[in-house]
Amino acid sequence: MSTSVATTTAPDTTGGSIRTLRNLYYVRFGFAIAWAVSMMVVAETIDAGTVVLLVIYPLFDLAAAVVDFRSAGATRARAPLYINMGSSLLTTVGLGFAVGSGIPDVLRVWGFWAITAGLVQLIVAVLRYRLGGQWAMILSGGISVLAGSSFVLMAGAADASLTTIAGYAALGGVFFLISAIRLHRTTAKAADHSAIA
Repeated sequence: MSTSVATTTAPDTTGGSIRTLRNLYYVRFGFAIAWAVSMMVVAETIDAGTVVLLVIYPLFDLAAAVVDFRSAGATRARAPLYINMGSSLLTTVGLGFAVGSGIPDVLRVWGFWAITAGLVQLIVAVLRYRLGGQWAMILSGGISVLAGSSFVLMAGAADASLTTIAGYAALGGVFFLISAIRLHRTTAKAADHSAIA
C-alpha cells in the first residue's frame, strides 16, 4: 500500500500533478491485483517464482514513489517520499536474505515494511487531503500498520503462510482504485470549471 503532499496553490490542485497521481493510482491498482493473484498461486512454498514476486513488489513501490516524487512539485513536502523509497529499497534487500530462512522471516520483513509504509502513507494522505480522494489512502495506511503488526505475529505461528500478504496487496489495490476514481472526478470537475471560465 504506500505514496507526496498537499499544496495550497491552484496549479498543484488542478494541474498535471493530480492527473499523474490519479494515473499512478490506477497503475498501482492493476499491479496489486495481478501480483496478489500470482502470489496466491505460489504462496505455499518459497521457490524461484515466489522469490521473484516478493522482490518485485517493494521494487515496484520504490518506482511508484519516484514517480510520485517527480510529480509532487516544489511546493509540496517530499520527506515522506524519501522515507518510503528508502524503506522499499531496504525491504527488497531484506526479503532477498529472508527467503533463504523461510516463510516466518519473510513475514517479519514484510510486516515491518507494511508498518513503515502504512505510517508514511497515512502522513502523506493527511498532508495532501485537499487534493481529494485521500480518505481511502488514510484508511489504507492505517490498515497497513495493523496488517504489518499481524504479519509479525503470524510469523511465530506453526501454519505461517504467504497467502495473507496476497490479500493485503489486493486490499491495498482496491484503496488505490477508490482514490484514483475520486481524483478522476476532481480533475473532471476542474476541467469543466476551466471550460466555463
